[in-house]
Amino acid sequence: MLLEGELVRLRALEPADAERIHAFVTDPEVGRWMENDHPLSLAQVRKRCEDRAVNTYEKVVLGIEAKAERKLIGVIDLRDAEPEVGEAYLDVYIGDAEYRAGGGYGTEALRLMCRYGFNNMRLHQITLWVVAGNEVARHVYRKIGFVEEGRHREAFVGLDGQRHDMILMSMLKGELKW
Repeated sequence: MLLEGELVRLRALEPADAERIHAFVTDPEVGRWMENDHPLSLAQVRKRCEDRAVNTYEKVVLGIEAKAERKLIGVIDLRDAEPEVGEAYLDVYIGDAEYRAGGGYGTEALRLMCRYGFNNMRLHQITLWVVAGNEVARHVYRKIGFVEEGRHREAFVGLDGQRHDMILMSMLKGELKW
């Protein structure tokens, strides 16, 4: 499966992506807003990449590739999809610092994945959780059509050990802003 925009291509992850993914998940700036249970070695990330289950309706995990450079810059997924209710949860990160702020790479990846979820997976709603302090992500989510629905107080523990609120956001089919 390949989804393509002007800036990014969403594609299946390959075992050869393990080193890039390891660099992303060990970057403190990326990990700042992610739920990281324990540090992962490169060997563990390689094993995960090699053993990765095939993409299914329930979970679609794709690499975000900068199209011009053909370089993996992040990961995006739709998970826990339920055909009975037409809902899935979205996770995304841009792991390469060079592509994080202001270039439109994350925004385009989100739009492509949401369009895929609504059109190909026939979802009615896409939901996500974001740390309240992650204003950059919250801005992008609102810009493409996500609406804040609720707050889970002090549900996220940051790398610094501090607790932060989590914001529940969702988008219904027809609300995606392109």
